[in-house]
Amino acid sequence: MNLIVIGTKKCKETQKAERFFKERRVPFHFRDLNEKGLAKGELENITRSLDIDEIFDEGGERYRKTNLQFMVFDKFEKLIEDSLLLKTPVVRNGNKCTVGYQPEIWKKWLAE
Repeated sequence: MNLIVIGTKKCKETQKAERFFKERRVPFHFRDLNEKGLAKGELENITRSLDIDEIFDEGGERYRKTNLQFMVFDKFEKLIEDSLLLKTPVVRNGNKCTVGYQPEIWKKWLAE
């Protein structure tokens, strides 16, 4: 299992996801979006299993501060440009992905 937790250190949901895997002694790689954004290939991998509308955070503070509600734009390109518009945490397990805190799905992954 090759887990990647994508989020920010200050995000409470991301902290809960990290805690979930640490408590179960499951190794994972953490990607802090404040330090390094998403690469195009990584975003393509995520959008193979999750719809772009599921992962684009239209309810977040970043979305409002940049006034995106008044603009027409491509969500995929905007996420490449500004990865902090991603809903977090995104947890990748190979070609499977979840967005948000999804312990029931993660438990199934661990049981496989």
